[in-house]
Amino acid sequence: MSQAPAIPKATWRRHDREIVALAVPAFGALVAEPLFVMADSAIVGHLGTAQLAGLGIASALLTTAVSVFVFLAYATTAAVARRVGAGDLQAAVRQGMDGIWLALLLGAVVIAFVLPLAPGIVDVFGASATAAPYATTYLRISSLGIPAMLVVLAATGVLRGLQDTRTPLYVAVAGFIANAGLNAALVYGAGLGIAGSAWGTVIAQCGMAAVYLTVVVRGARRYGASLRPDTAGIRASAQAGAPLLVRTLSLRAILMIATAVAARLGDADIAAHQIVLSLWSLLAFALDAIAIAGQAVIGRCLGADDAVGAREACRRMVHWGIATGVVLGLLVIAARPLFLPLFTGDPTVKDTALPALLIVAFSQPISGVVFVLDGVLMGAGDGRYLAGAMVLTLAIFAPAALLVPAFGGGLTALWGAMTLMMTVRMLTLWLRARSGRWIVTGATR
Repeated sequence: MSQAPAIPKATWRRHDREIVALAVPAFGALVAEPLFVMADSAIVGHLGTAQLAGLGIASALLTTAVSVFVFLAYATTAAVARRVGAGDLQAAVRQGMDGIWLALLLGAVVIAFVLPLAPGIVDVFGASATAAPYATTYLRISSLGIPAMLVVLAATGVLRGLQDTRTPLYVAVAGFIANAGLNAALVYGAGLGIAGSAWGTVIAQCGMAAVYLTVVVRGARRYGASLRPDTAGIRASAQAGAPLLVRTLSLRAILMIATAVAARLGDADIAAHQIVLSLWSLLAFALDAIAIAGQAVIGRCLGADDAVGAREACRRMVHWGIATGVVLGLLVIAARPLFLPLFTGDPTVKDTALPALLIVAFSQPISGVVFVLDGVLMGAGDGRYLAGAMVLTLAIFAPAALLVPAFGGGLTALWGAMTLMMTVRMLTLWLRARSGRWIVTGATR
């Protein structure tokens, strides 16, 4: 990419406008998602410590289960955007319907797994005797909303592929408001306790899914796309998503290993790790918003046989990723005296977290490149390469992280290993982007 010819400023400005138009609403929708858990925690927390502990375990399990299937959004975005670029809106919406049907099937499988096994799953995660009944209750009821959650993922991918990130923002905000209101009414007004919080979340998620389905069905009728399940289309959606599932599982394994290593370092280290990880995750939302824009724009360009436009958009998004990373890093450095006291008053935890926090700050430009190129390659449908690159990254990170305690390293060394992980990701993604092998034009890859 570095040897490419200069691009006119007018082209940069066009890409800038498009990136902002897609990324800003996407960022709002991404930030709204964790607010669901925060609202639940705030309401359930007043019921008692055991109830809050139960909610923490159950919500972590649900979040993990749903995040594993995030490929429903990513793969659908890329596939739909390609067909939009090719000018075949009927096929684009039809592709989206296949993703939604796949979401419903996967949701049914998860429910069949979670309902009977909920007590055992909660026990495996170390719930205390007082928290376990609450965790089981919340997990069982909330699992009924998993099909709706997965439909939301797939339908969000449809709309992003159609270059619409505003509707997901509106639905996410409305869903958050409905969730908070329902939880308060059912937990306290109806006296249902933690079960009321679970039912409130289920109802809110079903409402969001209904809104999305209404929008997609209207689009299907407008463009004459069939609403019936198509076995071949559902199978194709699953095949496209399989490599991204491997990628996601590898990333989750990296985060789990990091947390396990931090736990072995001591109480102060694991507490500081959770603080730093929460900030790292928050910063990821801003960078992921640019990645979502990348998925939509790159998919559309390749579908329109515009390889030059895809390269130009990729280069500009990398610029955005680096610039955003620099800004975020500076904000972390400037805000660190205010950020740490929000989470702890323990001076030992603060002293442990501070060096790791600075590592996160200085590594943000690297993260910016990683997120952007990840989105570009997803938009290109280059899932197999992404899966292989993430497995390689896991293979390099795991021994580096596991050796931290053995060599007497602390949390700073662990976050050094996390930065190594992001650097490996950046190199593998940059080499792929530079090679141009991801550029495969046409309505399908």
